[in-house]
Amino acid sequence: MSASLRPVPVILVSGVAEPPMAATAVALQWDLPTAVALRHEIDPHREVLIRTVSDADGLLERTEIDVQHACVSCAIREDVVPTMERLAASGRWEAVIAQLPVTADATQVCRVLGYQPAAGPHLRVAATVVALEGATVADDLLGDDLLTERDLPVRGDDARGVGETTSAMVEYADAVVAYEADAAASDLLRALARPDARLVGSVAGLDAHELVAGIHRHEHSEDWVQVVRREPLPAMDGSRAWVLDFRSDRPFHPVRLQERIELLGRGRRRSRGCFWLPSRPTQVCQWDGAGGMVSIGRTDQWEAGEPLTRIVVVGVDDERERVARAFESCLLTDAELAERGRYWEVGSDGLEPWLGPVDGALAGWS
Repeated sequence: MSASLRPVPVILVSGVAEPPMAATAVALQWDLPTAVALRHEIDPHREVLIRTVSDADGLLERTEIDVQHACVSCAIREDVVPTMERLAASGRWEAVIAQLPVTADATQVCRVLGYQPAAGPHLRVAATVVALEGATVADDLLGDDLLTERDLPVRGDDARGVGETTSAMVEYADAVVAYEADAAASDLLRALARPDARLVGSVAGLDAHELVAGIHRHEHSEDWVQVVRREPLPAMDGSRAWVLDFRSDRPFHPVRLQERIELLGRGRRRSRGCFWLPSRPTQVCQWDGAGGMVSIGRTDQWEAGEPLTRIVVVGVDDERERVARAFESCLLTDAELAERGRYWEVGSDGLEPWLGPVDGALAGWS
């Protein structure tokens, strides 16, 4: 491929508040005068997506686009990725700085470009940057606010919590800018972020040219946010945040899990991972919680003989041991394993509203 046809690097900027995102994007544009800056905003009330394009010479475009349902997924699919591709294909700029709509996760863009390369043949994701206000990091990651309660530009029926949204962004990010974050907030971010992610207190701590050169590795990022993780976690010695890596080859008891799930999901903590049940041993069950809310669902199927219960919890309170005991109490006991075994033939386990029917769960299992 000739130099003129090489994919153009893209820096994706995301977050849950516009000021730190804008400050980061502007600073990067200042350091990269040959880049084009793309910004998307959503007005959910008018169901309009606002696109702004600028470079070192000034404003180039400001366009309002009608977007049905006015959601971030629609925006990414219908205009964010296509516009990035159009700008890159022009050959006019050496990089693209894309400020995503507030609350939009860069993961969505990376997966479109990573798994559907035809959607952006002239693009490569060079870095994903999350920009946050340092003073609100703990509340953004572990608080119980809903996005709608923050008056953020999302649809009224968007049920996402701020905690789950922000935590997922940080976990996927190549770099996190938390403006004037204190030591406790920095420790919390380090506990959640990928071990090699850059964590800085201002955009001055980032090397824009290093970002353009490329610090994003798609499969590496995907591995860190997988539902099923089998690799050991990095040590967190001396951190103000604690990490509980709860792991067992035993399944949860479906009844005790239901009895304790509210207790386990409550509190200013982030928790995510996988578990399995004796009533549905082929199903990979997902656990995803933050800020007092937790959701469970089914995502895939286990390879025969390799189910795992592993839930990683990050917190800043003094409840680590209580949480560990509560998870332990959900596992099948020695007596239950001796009496019924690891795989149960049942017509119902009470978790159908979240995990679907159990009928046929044991088909083909050995």
